[in-house]
Amino acid sequence: MFRVLRWVALSVLLGLACMPVAAQDFVGSNVCRTCHPNVAANFFRNPHYKSVASGAQPGANVGCEGCHGAASGHVKAGGGKDTIPRAFSKLTPTQVVDTCLNCHASTISQANIRRSEHTLDDVVCTNCHSIHSSPSAKNLLKTEQQRDLCYGCHTTVRAQFSMPFKHRVNEGSVQCTDCHNPHGSFAATWNMGARPRMVDQGVGNEEPCLKCHVDKRGPFVYEHAAIRVDGCETCHNAHGSTNARLLKRPVIFTVCLECHTGRGNFGRQANGIPTQATFHNMADPRFQNCTSCHVRIHGSNVDPTFFR
Repeated sequence: MFRVLRWVALSVLLGLACMPVAAQDFVGSNVCRTCHPNVAANFFRNPHYKSVASGAQPGANVGCEGCHGAASGHVKAGGGKDTIPRAFSKLTPTQVVDTCLNCHASTISQANIRRSEHTLDDVVCTNCHSIHSSPSAKNLLKTEQQRDLCYGCHTTVRAQFSMPFKHRVNEGSVQCTDCHNPHGSFAATWNMGARPRMVDQGVGNEEPCLKCHVDKRGPFVYEHAAIRVDGCETCHNAHGSTNARLLKRPVIFTVCLECHTGRGNFGRQANGIPTQATFHNMADPRFQNCTSCHVRIHGSNVDPTFFR
């Protein structure tokens, strides 16, 4: 039986090779299946298969040739990587992005990919996605778990997620893409000076933190300027920290004193950001936990000093 199938496949190839076809003729994915059965066997599970299933797309957008280009020359030559119009292993990073964007340019989440930090560092689609043999159940990722793919480059972030207090990415409760857009994000109004690294934008141009921490959203009558202007990262390390509540410093009052020094030309007082009152003795443990009194530190609707 195997010999019969092999003979049929060879006959198909020889017949196509002898046909007078133009360089840009499309032969269809069934012809590709003849020599690439391992790729074709599971292609019906691939999201790209819907171009084949629809039966209404032109040859330039269908199946194998939608990505690799017209295969008539490849078939006529009897195979060989050099005869594939677009062999991804030989394309430059820019060419890879251009090829994928032929179809994926209409999605707003990928619209800024040319200016993303990944693309600028020559990290492109095929570095993260495996089109033919992805072990992932979604998004055709090269690894089964999204976090393992990101950890391949972001080793320092991996260490942060192993700290005592962290977002539970390793446990599977949170994914990197819950906060980041790996295809690039547009400049946000918050923390623009630091140009947050591909941080995804929430509703109303908010930080992605507010997608989960909805009680911190507001709007509040009395806003905490540090949060509204600079964002959550002013006080918190988003990935992980050795301090409770992901704080940047181990003691709360030292976090507050980074801003509340009395310097500057803004705030409720003439000398700038309000400082602690004279009766606050920072050597006294009673006054070292600012949020014992200023419990509404993220914003309040009743008190400008964020009391209860």
